Amino acid sequence: MRIDVLTLFPPMFEPVLGSSILKRAAEAGRVSYHLTDIRAHTTNKHGKVDDRPYGGGPGMVMACQPLWDCVQAVEQQDPLPATRVMMTPQGKPLTQPMCERLAELPRLLIIAGHYEGIDERVVEELAPLEISIGDYVLSGGELPAMVLIDAVVRLLPGVLGHDESAFHDSFSPGANRLLDHPHYTRPPEWRGKTVPDVLLSGDHAAIEKWRKQQAEDRTSQRRPDLMKERDEPNDSND
Repeated sequence: MRIDVLTLFPPMFEPVLGSSILKRAAEAGRVSYHLTDIRAHTTNKHGKVDDRPYGGGPGMVMACQPLWDCVQAVEQQDPLPATRVMMTPQGKPLTQPMCERLAELPRLLIIAGHYEGIDERVVEELAPLEISIGDYVLSGGELPAMVLIDAVVRLLPGVLGHDESAFHDSFSPGANRLLDHPHYTRPPEWRGKTVPDVLLSGDHAAIEKWRKQQAEDRTSQRRPDLMKERDEPNDSND
């Protein structure tokens, strides 16, 4: 997979993409990251990429020309078809099924906006998939873009040490789209708290039954909405 990121702050991404699983995925050839500074494509003699909003109001708005030209230039760098994505609190909520679908694509072009927003005309012209990571506002789209990249790249074949790891994560098919069950490791006792006996029994059928029940109980307590969604017909594309 090729991932292009269009941003005003490329250095923000370098330590994240150069660490841990994201770094290993690139070294293994599963993904390649390409950072492009939107500012490099402005025709404004002062290097400006934003201006005051029509109609008044606080903040600044990213202008059409730099972003449009940047997208056109980057898409021409590789014949792989690019799926345009824009990080915005007005987008569709990011979900695990959405990440699974994005992980099947050959190329993502992620637009990380900044300031008060992006001129709506270029958004309409680019027609990106608009994605939100939650009902809150950040200073820009850079951190949400990093979240999206991490959530997608870890699903690529061969990225994790064991491909079954992602399959059984919370919200994933192996967890029946519910929260994951509790996990334990050595020592068997810590500060008076012990590991559940069933996990030490060696009875794999009993362990699986326990884990399934724990996942359902935990989801019912913490995210009852997920239990309701599981029990309802799902014809959504999200």
